[in-house]
Amino acid sequence: MTVTADMKGAMFLDAGKQEGPGGLWDCVRKGAFIIGSGLLFLAAFGNSLTWHLQRFWGASGDFWQNMWTKLFLKFQGHHTALFYLGTALLPLISFWAANALLLLVDVTGKPSFITRYRIQADKNSPVDKAKLRHALLTVLFNQVFISGPMVVGVHHVMTWRGDPCGAELPAFHWALLELAFCAVIEEIMFYYSHRLFHHPTLYKHVHKQHHEWTAPIGVVSIYAHPLEHVLSNMLPAVMGPMLLGSHLSTTSLWYSVALVSTTISHCGYHLPLLPSPEFHDFHHLKFNQCFGVLGVLDRLHGTDAKFRLTKQHERHALLISLTPLSESIPDEPKKTQ
Repeated sequence: MTVTADMKGAMFLDAGKQEGPGGLWDCVRKGAFIIGSGLLFLAAFGNSLTWHLQRFWGASGDFWQNMWTKLFLKFQGHHTALFYLGTALLPLISFWAANALLLLVDVTGKPSFITRYRIQADKNSPVDKAKLRHALLTVLFNQVFISGPMVVGVHHVMTWRGDPCGAELPAFHWALLELAFCAVIEEIMFYYSHRLFHHPTLYKHVHKQHHEWTAPIGVVSIYAHPLEHVLSNMLPAVMGPMLLGSHLSTTSLWYSVALVSTTISHCGYHLPLLPSPEFHDFHHLKFNQCFGVLGVLDRLHGTDAKFRLTKQHERHALLISLTPLSESIPDEPKKTQ
């Protein structure tokens, strides 16, 4: 079935109509409830788990600070090189290490037990190699010619505010707060830019490229038009550290986590003990649902309403057993005519 521009426009308008019967006031009330609940949760979280993690961090003595001090002194006078190692090389290694393992399964189908966890069981078995080659070339182009210059720009902004390669590592709780802030900024910027790219005009000329993969695989997380890669992939990720003037250690960790996280969201496998990719996989399948990362703004605007009625939503949880959720929560039998 071919999706026409008019149909895409209807999808976009349909998503917008789901924002709630109360309009702006209804969104404000929902937002206040969600943010208030989140603040209460964070307060409780900060007084429990983070306290234990702080004790673990403290038990390591000055290990991490000593390691950083050695690196800091080794690159004395060459902090620009250190910045690029931390914000470009380490996140790049994280991205390709995760995707190398996934590509092995996508291309060879081995180890076969992993394929049991494929979300769309009838897709990418095996992956189309010509389509994959094109995606890999696009990803490499985006990383070298889009992400690379943007990291240089980020370096200029952050060094203008001060040296991001400071001699002292940030405190444990402060690093956690910065990571949380970066996640919130990414959710807001990604959600609204992503919905904008689903406008029929932008979708046709820009975002449609990313949606060529209705059943995504990990590496296509940054398979996108250059404009989309700048506005929807890179800016939401780099804005948090730039606003905060984060230390290089926090920035490097955040970039790596963001890249691995989006890889998992696109990987097509709901694997044990990893975050559920059901939410974003459903977006690739249905186009007009689940636009965000965390799902908070989708709940606020009602753009997850159809998703919450599906089996995919029931499976959208951390898998803590070896039984695939597609088996423990199977699809409804198809009706025969």
